[in-house]
Amino acid sequence: MTNDSILTDEYFMRQALAEARRARAAGEIPIGAVVVLAGVIIGRGYNQTEQLHDVTAHAEMLALTAAANYLGNKYLTHCTLYVTVEPCVMCAGASAWAQLGGVVFGAAEPKTGYRRHTLGLLHPRTQVRAGVCAEECTALMQAFFQDKRGAV
Repeated sequence: MTNDSILTDEYFMRQALAEARRARAAGEIPIGAVVVLAGVIIGRGYNQTEQLHDVTAHAEMLALTAAANYLGNKYLTHCTLYVTVEPCVMCAGASAWAQLGGVVFGAAEPKTGYRRHTLGLLHPRTQVRAGVCAEECTALMQAFFQDKRGAV
């Protein structure tokens, strides 16, 4: 891409989807995330709870940690988190503590998503956009769980 190119939510969500595919290839629930600052990806993550034997190793948590390490700062006020599935309460809470400027997610998660519990969980200044590449994000999750059920 040239410097004149405007990167879109769809572009960054596709980068998060690439991370989700890495998770699926590793046998993890296929959720991926990237953190973006001024059009540059500064953090990436995909679910690694099984690999790391760590219930907190969600895609969002790993991407937030990578971004904070990149910046040398725990606050990500000018950053946007792109994640393929609506964050859970833990990840939304971490996003609030990081004071993220934005959260963009693909597929809604009616069972474990943060919106089921409270809309006020994110930082008050965080802007939220939902449904970016939702069909592709949803299809990836559905295929994963269909494969799991078929393997039982």
